[in-house]
Amino acid sequence: MKRGVVWDNILRAGRVPAPRRRVCVLVPALAALALAAILAGCGAKANGDPSGGVPPAAQVIHEQAVDVVKVDHPEQFPLATATEYDAAPKLDVTGVVNPDVSRNVPVISLASGRIIEIDARLGDTVTKGQLLMRVQSADIAQAFSDYRQAMADETLTAAQLARSQLLFDKGAIAQKDLEVAQDADIKAKVTVETTREHLRLLGADTAHPASIVNIYAPVSGVITDQQVTAAAGTQGLASPNAFTISDLSHVWIVCDVYENDLSFVRVNETANIRLNAYPNLRLEGRIDNIGTVLDPNLRTAKVRIQVNNTGMLRLGMFVTATFHGQRKEARAAAPASAILHLHDRDWVYVPAGDGRFHRVGVDAGDMLPGNLQEIRSGIGPGTRVVANALVLENTVEQ
Repeated sequence: MKRGVVWDNILRAGRVPAPRRRVCVLVPALAALALAAILAGCGAKANGDPSGGVPPAAQVIHEQAVDVVKVDHPEQFPLATATEYDAAPKLDVTGVVNPDVSRNVPVISLASGRIIEIDARLGDTVTKGQLLMRVQSADIAQAFSDYRQAMADETLTAAQLARSQLLFDKGAIAQKDLEVAQDADIKAKVTVETTREHLRLLGADTAHPASIVNIYAPVSGVITDQQVTAAAGTQGLASPNAFTISDLSHVWIVCDVYENDLSFVRVNETANIRLNAYPNLRLEGRIDNIGTVLDPNLRTAKVRIQVNNTGMLRLGMFVTATFHGQRKEARAAAPASAILHLHDRDWVYVPAGDGRFHRVGVDAGDMLPGNLQEIRSGIGPGTRVVANALVLENTVEQ
């Protein structure tokens, strides 16, 4: 009898329960499901994804450089070749206009008192001998009193000397009495000279006795400092200078030069001066002094330049001083139209082939003859550049 028929007979007879058969069928199915789950977990761990999913591969998008432009008809933009230009290296620094202290003259009043009149103001241009102010002083009154007393004493001693001389000639007095009269007369004359000189130093005029003294300008120039006002008091030498008069026909320009750039400056050499207020004005000055002590914080030295002032330089004005090096360097020179000033920088367009142009940053320098402009850095002599960079830039923007 076949095995299948036997099992059917057994089942019909009720010897083996029907649920046992269903259990035997479910066990292989559950085992297969567990094995599939295990294999899926192992695959996720093998790919290094803790969440169990595989991430998509990263995509890199290559974009064109912002300094590279491409045009359809590059022949529309003619090229020019940068030439070689021999230039001495230059150093540009900022300086400040200062007065020449050797040409500053203070105005003082030796007489103490109250200022009753001021005839000049800060910033005025004055001439030598011009009245600046008047001071009412008790010192002047006392000095005139001493002077008049000295004059009276001199008159008395002179009369006594004449009388003593007459009596001595007649034998009425001794030699020593005559000598005493002579000594008194000499001392009286010395006192008169001393009191007269005192009045002169105080600024008073002996021919016009008064308690008011006039203060005059000792030199011609510009009043660059004023420390007095009307109705204020002055204590003579104990007070600050009433005025300071500066001769601004020659001024100093003081610059801060870093120690690494000190090789550009030498005493008695010339420097070019450009004014921010007057860009078209060019001045020259002579390097007068180089500071021997460096600023410990900035590591700079003070460089002083003497300049003849034509009237344009004003105290405190900012200027640009250019120092020239001794050794010349080979630099590029290109047409001025080939240099594009954009975003506070200078650029040129260099052909890169296949209708593409590369925008290169340069450091443009001075204008040269022939409508050329110096290029200090960025490109070298022989580099081909677009002759008119502005036309190309406008075409690209459109």
